[in-house]
Amino acid sequence: MVNRVVTGAHYGLRDWLVQRITAVMMVIYSVFIAGYLLTHALTYDAWTALFSGNLMRTITLLFLLSVFYHAWIGIRDIVMDYVKPASIRLLIHVLVILALLLYSIWSVQILWGV
Repeated sequence: MVNRVVTGAHYGLRDWLVQRITAVMMVIYSVFIAGYLLTHALTYDAWTALFSGNLMRTITLLFLLSVFYHAWIGIRDIVMDYVKPASIRLLIHVLVILALLLYSIWSVQILWGV
């Protein structure tokens, strides 16, 4: 019988699935935006009309949050695999988390700003 020692926070399958779901969400949004840009003239009025509704702003915010969470999972996995000193790994994690939180706040300000 093999005794398996489980260590860590058990991210594996859940984060793999989250990365796939966020990737699909990003592809759908990107295809929509590309289709919109191909079928409409790229003018200020068309662009502001697209983002004037709360539905589009909400979908865009979900897209951006998906990008940020997708990036967090990827960066976290790379740092955990390749950065061995725990203090440097912690510093990188904290800096990345702070940057992604600031990007999230900034995204809300841009989408719902005046």
